[in-house]
Amino acid sequence: MAALEPFQDKRIRDSIGRQTLLATLGIEIVELAPGRVTLGLPFRPDLCQQNGFLHAGAVTTAADSACGYAAMTLQPEDHDILTVEFKVNLVSPAVGERFLATATVARPGRTLTVCTAEVVAHSPGAAPKTVALMQATLMAIPRP
Repeated sequence: MAALEPFQDKRIRDSIGRQTLLATLGIEIVELAPGRVTLGLPFRPDLCQQNGFLHAGAVTTAADSACGYAAMTLQPEDHDILTVEFKVNLVSPAVGERFLATATVARPGRTLTVCTAEVVAHSPGAAPKTVALMQATLMAIPRP
């Protein structure tokens, strides 16, 4: 897989570093490539819903952020990305030790970009399991 240009890599890492919600959730960068980003989210009991599953809000945040940064990897340095719309399907209870949200640009654009994301649960001794699928539309905006 191709590597990001150094300025893009730094720009994405710096932006993720400024996202206080991602830091609160413990989300970290796993992979950065042009048009593709994977973010990792560890399981934590304080991020669960009433049945002990990782809360859909945490799962959705990881997927949305991965989509946004996948879109940003293809934008000029003077543009940021904002989510305009997304649809998420929670296809299985979020049970696992670590969750990987991998987003890929499906259709790049100068103004609007469409991305897809898959969130997969990982646990030792168990097969990876898809817990959520997302489709997102993101808008490029000039940085102020």
